Amino acid sequence: MSVRPCIPWPDKRLRSVAAEVDAITDETRIIWADMIDTMEAMPGVGLAAPQIGVMLRLAVVDASQDRGQAVRMANPEILHASVKLRAHDEASPNLPGVWARIERPRAVTVRFLNAEGTLEERDFVGLWATSVQHQIDHLNGRMYFDHLSKLKRDMLLKRARKAG
Repeated sequence: MSVRPCIPWPDKRLRSVAAEVDAITDETRIIWADMIDTMEAMPGVGLAAPQIGVMLRLAVVDASQDRGQAVRMANPEILHASVKLRAHDEASPNLPGVWARIERPRAVTVRFLNAEGTLEERDFVGLWATSVQHQIDHLNGRMYFDHLSKLKRDMLLKRARKAG
């Protein structure tokens, strides 16, 4: 397939809620394949469709050691999140050159339409869980830095403008 460009912050699509996916089609599978190619080219551990300007609730995640284990998700929703938190440095290709340490639940149970169009529930732990939550934020028009205090968020965006 192909690597697609990531839209730059502050493109308004990054603040918009993505549309539900009604069914898994060949077009959906092509978008997922492009998303995986784009994620691998970054390299990253996940990508949401709005990051490449496609306003659908599609995400891919691959936090595996050897790669090639991408989970394709449509309409993902968190059913359960652990009380225990895990901190991880997060970044986005939509705002290159900066990152922040974000605390999120260490484990989540997520329901989504899989590549076969079947509703699936899956548990994600560690980096997998962090990435899934990061992608769902994108689908809801949120960025990782929205989890920071206003002061830290303003400092990060100021650093991003200097880096850009």
